Amino acid sequence: MIQINFTTEDINIFQRDRYYHPHPHVMRKMEVLFLKSLNLPHDLICRIGSVSPNTMRSYFKEYIEGGIEKVQEINFYRPKSDLASYTSSIEAYLNENPPTSISQASSMIAQLTGIKRGITQTRSFLKSLGFSFRKAGAIPSKAMTEEKKRNSENFWIKN
Repeated sequence: MIQINFTTEDINIFQRDRYYHPHPHVMRKMEVLFLKSLNLPHDLICRIGSVSPNTMRSYFKEYIEGGIEKVQEINFYRPKSDLASYTSSIEAYLNENPPTSISQASSMIAQLTGIKRGITQTRSFLKSLGFSFRKAGAIPSKAMTEEKKRNSENFWIKN
């Protein structure tokens, strides 16, 4: 069992932030730490706080390492794409040579950078650069204009 000595200031902060902190993850951490300050058993803290024992221990270790400031930090893992370093060259090349499909854009990026990505990853990367899909359609021809003139009253009747 991990022994932690809490100050009364910290306990007051736990009590306040478990309900009023703007981020729900920090609220949960504060709840668990507040329950620990009441000297409840760990299994009861896990049940009340709806966390696993490993998560509970990680909250305790965060508090021991850095105090309340460390517990209140919000650090989500957000990896950056390997293509991010090639952003300007990819953008310039695709502006000069617009691809007709995502698969073609994917192969162009692979030729430029040597980094091969799937269609979904390529689509999300291009959207992050500001590119958007433009649907290409056929231009209507004027082949029916003579027939329209001759059969103007019957043109929209189904045969």
